[in-house]
Amino acid sequence: MNQIKVLAPATVANVVCGFDCLGFAIAEPNDEMTVRVISEKEVRIINHDHYNLPTDARKNVAGAALFALLEKAGADHGFEVEIKKNIKPGSGIGSSAASAGGAVVAANRLLNDRFSPLELVDLAMDGEKIASGERHADNVAPCIYGGFTLVRSLNPIDVVALEFPPMFVTVLHPQIEIVTAVARQMLPVQVPLKDAIRQWSNVGALVAALSKGDYDLIARSLEDFLIEPVRKTLIPHFDRVKLESKCAGALGGGISGSGPSIFMLSETEEIAAKVEGAMREVYKNSGIEFFTYVSKINTGGVKFID
Repeated sequence: MNQIKVLAPATVANVVCGFDCLGFAIAEPNDEMTVRVISEKEVRIINHDHYNLPTDARKNVAGAALFALLEKAGADHGFEVEIKKNIKPGSGIGSSAASAGGAVVAANRLLNDRFSPLELVDLAMDGEKIASGERHADNVAPCIYGGFTLVRSLNPIDVVALEFPPMFVTVLHPQIEIVTAVARQMLPVQVPLKDAIRQWSNVGALVAALSKGDYDLIARSLEDFLIEPVRKTLIPHFDRVKLESKCAGALGGGISGSGPSIFMLSETEEIAAKVEGAMREVYKNSGIEFFTYVSKINTGGVKFID
């Protein structure tokens, strides 16, 4: 085998209270990627989209992740990767993570699965650093593992795959761009201890609620006292979208990653569809183009296709 195709899923990071540590994968949209072995010890990027992403592999998130993989593997060859991005860059649903995660999972299969999923997350973080200026794993971990994940540590990398009950996610993607690096610069350097205590209490409660399938506790735990109050100012009509979504039956939700996408979790697909209608109602006269998605949780991560 010298070529492989994959679908790399969109992801929701932070999950309200779990800044930089919690995330989950969604069933759609997905980036389509083909990775093939080439004899030259280099990485080539072919983009099949109009996003003007770098073709210089050192400046491309997929390329940076593949260079890290090649170095760790001590390979005497390189890779060419064709990318059809269906996850818009700057959307807040893990566009860069899909590129980095999909690339290393595909390349690893071509190397006869030399590296573990945990090692692949570590390699994919080299790509995330290109996008945001920092190595973080709250998107690439669920992209590679599927489902819900908690990043316990970055150094050394430690990822916990979480149990969770059946749920559906509704995503509103306003067609505006928020650059992750800029959104990170907005964050406070210090926070009050009382707010930090409330935040990590919610993270612990949310993990417990997911494990027990306690929907009421999931809803009570989806609170953010640190990040959302700062970043929501970048997203038009955020508070109203959140309010109307809860009125439609959503358990709760918030900003996906650094935005501008907003996500809401629901117990059933029927409720998730009602939430989609509520979101669309808020935005229909906003003058802002938008997309919405209703999706299951992706349980398998990056998927191999024929």
